[in-house]
Amino acid sequence: MAFGGFDQQGSQAPMSEINTTPLVDVMLVLLIIFMITAPLLTHAVKIDLPLATSQPTDEKPQTVSLAIRGDGQLFWNDQPLADGDLVGRLQDAALRQPQPELHLRADRETRYQRIAEVMAAARNAGLQKLGFITLPDSAARPKP
Repeated sequence: MAFGGFDQQGSQAPMSEINTTPLVDVMLVLLIIFMITAPLLTHAVKIDLPLATSQPTDEKPQTVSLAIRGDGQLFWNDQPLADGDLVGRLQDAALRQPQPELHLRADRETRYQRIAEVMAAARNAGLQKLGFITLPDSAARPKP
């Protein structure tokens, strides 16, 4: 018998055999389950995906430096600029492809109203990228 038997002599010796019948039964059931489900897992739906190609752009957009002095004087790429010429220059820059980045530098003494006017002119001209250039405190102060 697989579970041992009744011994007539009364000696209770431990059973030294491993019963593998339940193990074989479980393994056969799992084998049948995997044989049935494996073909279902390999079923795939064919989809025509669009092909995308991208090429890196090596061309960096130009930057335009627009500086504002404390008294409101404008400098376009370190060249003095009259107030009337600002809108024309900004519109010309907005029409270029790729559009240049506008880097705005201002003195500490520059009124915020003047900076806001320049920013509004850049926005109205169609420039999309505007950055602010600042100097750290240690670079802005004169050395003793």
